[in-house]
Amino acid sequence: MEADSFLGLGSESLAPHSRVPQRRLFDAMSKVISLREIIAALEAASDDCTSYLDPETGEIVVVTEEERDLAEDPCWEEAPAWQREMMPKIRAALESDRFLELPDRFDIHEWSIMERFSRTQNIEQIRSELLNAIHGAGAFRAFRSAIRRLGLEQSWYQFRDEALAEIARSWLEEHKLQYT
Repeated sequence: MEADSFLGLGSESLAPHSRVPQRRLFDAMSKVISLREIIAALEAASDDCTSYLDPETGEIVVVTEEERDLAEDPCWEEAPAWQREMMPKIRAALESDRFLELPDRFDIHEWSIMERFSRTQNIEQIRSELLNAIHGAGAFRAFRSAIRRLGLEQSWYQFRDEALAEIARSWLEEHKLQYT
């Protein structure tokens, strides 16, 4: 087996004397990943950054749009020292098949989590108020305002944390990564 295939550096490669593609061996070669760190990265997800996991080290690399643009700029070496410092990791995350992109805000779909939380409320009036809050302009702000007013903040954040944990577990299992 070629070294690149064995190390999981290519999505597929051929064994030296074979025409059969070899699958990535992340599950055999990867470090045990911290579920907490994956959840923290999901919580920090935003529209202007993307997070990547190096399954061999467990390191999460967060790349902002500005850093992505800089990494793609042929003159990136002229950037200030503090930006150049992170460029090797950022470029590796963007260019290497080894890094895996974590779920983004669209994959997480927080609106759906808010709707599920709302539907779990046993008191009809509370359920209706929360469901009404998530429709229309300013749904996120209206929902947060409603949970504060109704004294449900702690319940909401516990529900949201468990939803993010489930997304993280599913993602890790989909990529056949061990986690603790």
